[in-house]
Amino acid sequence: MIDAMLAEAWSALVANRLRSALTMLGMIIGVAAVILMLAIGGGVQKQVSDAISGLGSNMLIVTAGSSKQGGFNSGAGTGATLRLEDGDEIARLKNVVAAAPSTQIPAQAVAGASNWATTVTGTTPSYFTVQDWRPDDGRTFSDMEDRAGARVALIGHSVADNLFGANDPMGRSVRVKGISFTVIGIMARRGQGFGGIDRDDVIIVPLTTALRQLQGNAFRRSIRAISVGVDAAENLDDVSERITALLRRAHHIDKTAPDDFTVNNLTAVTDTLSSTTAAISLLLAAIGSISLVVGGIGIMNIMLVSVTERTREIGIRMAIGASRAAVRLQFLLEALMLSLLGCGIGVALGWGLATLASGAIGFDTSVTPSAVMVAFAVSASIGIFFGWYPATRAAKLSPIEALRS
Repeated sequence: MIDAMLAEAWSALVANRLRSALTMLGMIIGVAAVILMLAIGGGVQKQVSDAISGLGSNMLIVTAGSSKQGGFNSGAGTGATLRLEDGDEIARLKNVVAAAPSTQIPAQAVAGASNWATTVTGTTPSYFTVQDWRPDDGRTFSDMEDRAGARVALIGHSVADNLFGANDPMGRSVRVKGISFTVIGIMARRGQGFGGIDRDDVIIVPLTTALRQLQGNAFRRSIRAISVGVDAAENLDDVSERITALLRRAHHIDKTAPDDFTVNNLTAVTDTLSSTTAAISLLLAAIGSISLVVGGIGIMNIMLVSVTERTREIGIRMAIGASRAAVRLQFLLEALMLSLLGCGIGVALGWGLATLASGAIGFDTSVTPSAVMVAFAVSASIGIFFGWYPATRAAKLSPIEALRS
C-alpha cells in the first residue's frame, strides 16, 4: 500500500511541476544555507585547531614581561626578565619533557644580491622536539654546535624562496647583521598562523650564537621565551603552577607583586577558541535554519491548497472504503516527499557553494556526512510537522460533503 501511495504522491507533484518547484524553493535555500554555514564554521574551527596544534602538542610557552621606556609599555616579551638559568631550572621540573629557551631578533637577511626582512630565532636543539618541527631537507644543529656558538642556520621556506629563488639553499651562506651563517636545513612548511603571520618566514640559529653575536651585550643572558614540553595534557595545569612558583622564587618577586613573566597554556587556548568557533557555527546554522521554517510554512500552504483542490477526490476515496488514517498518510507522504526532494537539491547546492567558498576564502570548508544527515533529518521533521495539519484536515472531511463540493 505504501508503494502505491508513494507513486500517487509522485504523480501529484509531477502534475503540478511549477507549484512543486516553487514550494521546494524555500527548503532548497534553507538547506543550502545551513550546509554552507556549517561547512564554513567547521573550516574555521579546523583552521584554528591546526594553527595551535602546529605550535606543538602538550606545550606551555613562558614569555618575558614587558619593558617600559619613558612611561610607555612595550608589551609582553619585550623585557629582559627571563634568563638562561630559568630554562635550565624549568627543564628539571617533574613531568617536563624538555624546555627550549629562545630569543627573537628582527633582522635583514642577505644572500648574494638578495635581501629579506625576517625574524631570527635563537634557540637550543630542544626547540625542535618541543615544537614538533623538523626540517624537510638537511639537519638540525647539535648541542655541541650550540655551546660552541656555531654559525649555522635553518631557514623557513619563505626565506628560502625570497633569498635563493629556485636555487638550492643547502650549504650556502646567509648574512645577518654582518655575520655569515651556513644553511644546514630547510624547515617543513607550517603556513600561516593567527593574524596571517607567516610561520615559514624565519631563520633558526643556535641560541649561544644569537646571544653573543646578534642580540647585543645589554641582553647577553636574556631570552624572550621558553617553550616547555609536558609529558601529558592532564599535567599542563600542574606544571604551569610549578613554573610560576619557581620563577617567582628565582626572580625574588614579593608576594604582593605581579609576575614579571607569563605562562601560556596552548591547550586552554585551543579549548576556548574551539568552543567559540563551535558556538559561531551553531549561530550561523541557526540563522540559516530560518529559511527552513519559511520553507516548511510554504509546504503547509501548498498542501492546504491541494486539499481544497482535491476535496472531491478525498470524498471518492472515503466512499470506496479508504480510512481517515490512509487519507492522512497520503497527504503526509506528499509533504514529506516535497521536503526531502528540496533537501536533496539543497544539499547538492550547499556542497557546491562550500567547494567554491573553500577556494575563495583560502581554507577547507568540506561538508561532513553528519551535516548531511542532520539536514535530511530536520527536513523530514519539517515535512511531517508542517504537513500534519493539512493531512489531518483532509482526513476529517465528511465523505458526503466532500462529494457534494
